[in-house]
Amino acid sequence: MNADGPGTAIAATTLDLTIGGMTCASCALRVEKSLNKLDGVTATVNFATEKAHVTYTRPVAEIDLLDAVAATGYTAALPLRPSPSGSSPAAAPVVDEAAALRTRLVVSTVLTIPVVLLAMIPALQFTYWQWASLALASPVVVWGALPFHRAAWTNARHGAATMDTLISLGVGAAYLWSLWALFLGHAGEAGIRMSFTLLPEQGSGVDEIYLEVASAVTVFLLAGRYLEARAKRRSGAALATLLDLGAKDVAVLRGPGRHEARIAVTDLQVGDLFLVRPGEKVATDGVIIEGASAVDASLLTGEPMPVEVGPGDAVVGATLNAGGHLTVRATRIGADTQLAAIAALVADAQTGKADVQRLADRVSAVFVPVVLVLSLITLGAWLAVGAGAATAFTAAVAVLIIACPCALGLATPTALLVGTGRGAQLGILIKGPQVLESTRRVDTIVLDKTGTVTAGRMSVVAVHPTAGTTTSDVVGTAGAVEHLSQHPIAQAVAAYATSDGSALEPVTGFVDHDGRGVTGVVGTRAAAVGRRRWLADEWALIAPDGLAAAAEAAESRGQTPVWVAWDGAVRGIVVVADSVRATSAEAITELRRLGLRPMLLTGDNTRAATAVAAEVGIDPGDVMAELLPTDKVAAVKALQASGAVVAMVGDGTNDAPALASADLGISLGSGTDVAIEASDLTLVRGDLRLAADAIRLSRATLRTIKGNLFWAFAYNVLALPLAAFGLLNPLIAGAAMAFSSVFVVTNSLRLRRFQPWTR
Repeated sequence: MNADGPGTAIAATTLDLTIGGMTCASCALRVEKSLNKLDGVTATVNFATEKAHVTYTRPVAEIDLLDAVAATGYTAALPLRPSPSGSSPAAAPVVDEAAALRTRLVVSTVLTIPVVLLAMIPALQFTYWQWASLALASPVVVWGALPFHRAAWTNARHGAATMDTLISLGVGAAYLWSLWALFLGHAGEAGIRMSFTLLPEQGSGVDEIYLEVASAVTVFLLAGRYLEARAKRRSGAALATLLDLGAKDVAVLRGPGRHEARIAVTDLQVGDLFLVRPGEKVATDGVIIEGASAVDASLLTGEPMPVEVGPGDAVVGATLNAGGHLTVRATRIGADTQLAAIAALVADAQTGKADVQRLADRVSAVFVPVVLVLSLITLGAWLAVGAGAATAFTAAVAVLIIACPCALGLATPTALLVGTGRGAQLGILIKGPQVLESTRRVDTIVLDKTGTVTAGRMSVVAVHPTAGTTTSDVVGTAGAVEHLSQHPIAQAVAAYATSDGSALEPVTGFVDHDGRGVTGVVGTRAAAVGRRRWLADEWALIAPDGLAAAAEAAESRGQTPVWVAWDGAVRGIVVVADSVRATSAEAITELRRLGLRPMLLTGDNTRAATAVAAEVGIDPGDVMAELLPTDKVAAVKALQASGAVVAMVGDGTNDAPALASADLGISLGSGTDVAIEASDLTLVRGDLRLAADAIRLSRATLRTIKGNLFWAFAYNVLALPLAAFGLLNPLIAGAAMAFSSVFVVTNSLRLRRFQPWTR
């Protein structure tokens, strides 16, 4: 796989394996431990998704990964790779787990019903009814419970015990006891009668059979396993739907004559021109070359209203063209598209493990051996007090069956599957399960201003040159230098400079001074464009009184003056303004309702920042202005040092350090790739209300996980003593165990109904 030597470090490589045969959290933990024993490999195995997320920093042959999984008794499959043409290979036929379980469940149920009725209702017990029960129960125990027996045997060959071990032992013991009683005891004689009781009865056991226990427990557990399989499939449905959003084929324009040809989307290349007709999906990320329309991105971003687009605007693959004809140039394809990036973020979040799940894994690892020992102790204790073999056996079997830790293994991953999938549908991307813990603890949220609280669509509203300087000189010089910066204010100035068709002069020696300003040589002018304080402190340039008054008046209106200087003197200001997002004030209200303290951090001037804060409802004392990127980091750390748990919301490259420093980083998907990479939560569309919804969803997911774990732990803690003290019939134990697993899965599915606050 890699030509490097065995000890050579390589860049971190990730791979997702599909794991087959796992039935509980302890299975997943065994596979995880086996993979982590390989040199340079770090693996996380998720029981609910049946995936192993493998990261390795040293050359590892794929066959070694597969062998490591096989050594634990399970199977592993590599991800499908694209064919040379770029299309995906056909998937190998796969037996649907839920369908196979349904067949076993239906057949076993039909055979088990008469067995249970015969055991529970003495009036139905005809002569030699017990032999009819044996004939009906045997296929259920042997064939119906085969998945449990097979898994138990596989684990036993590898020196391990899992929940299947408990099930197989419990069902097998009940069946073998019945065979002994029928063939060697008195249970097979004519005239034997039985009645059902919730509590075990005292007796010798030679005339007791447990065929109804062996068959009914099998049916209950098959029902639980079947419902789990269906629910797990539904849990991951959001991600599957997301992956299926994209177009399958596209009309491309080829050659000088732009001849139209229909090709598969997988054959698109960067730079290709393609058509998007009304009602069609945009095939991939690109830029509009010709045409105007409205694009509906609701399936991808949750944004309910179509967005008007035209030449020069970017469009995202999988969005729907709701209007006119568009000609688009492809800029990203395949795994580089926004849809693929969203799907990857969701998949990564679903594969990871929260701290609470790691606790459940540790418990599951020791739980099964402890239960086996406890079952033997129960058997011995009842025999020691002279209660009789039947009572001792019944209690021991009840312990085996009631204690299966299925619910522990499903409690966390199913909630993560549903929660992160629902978030993706709403335009909220949760990077990993650790984020959930952070949202619970956050009490302070600091917001960037430009592009976050405001729309980030800056425009020039006034130009004030000094005496002897023309407006065109100020605008042309500022626009030429600002054109090389990516800051929204800089781009607004550059756009204004070329709005009348003027060409920008070339710039040499361009330098970006970390949010304070930019410098460069425009023609023969050594120009500096940026903040007033920076010009004064760095260049000793003093603003004329008249210009200072104009700047102060602009700041009082919430506008931003950009100072322009060249050749050792201030030459004028370009005043730009931004509009506050229509939803920002409502978002601040929602954040306060969550118990958060909103604060505004910005590099803009104090007056403009205070005006924006007042408009959206942030207290004046919670505004920090004129901050450099390093100052934002320092502000976040100062808040943390004072005891606050800080979330940061931003969209620009200059926000990335603060996003990474915060306890919870939230980026707007409309922002830069650097900001998105540095954050923990990404909001696909630029609506600040999504920040409140993201925190609510994360907290709801965490509450669901904790509720699931409480039920799973409490169930075992309460039920095990009842079983050990002979207060639980194995039949009831099997039903209760199956119900516990179904409960945590259905409880997790409630997250599918999560809705944003009423708008």
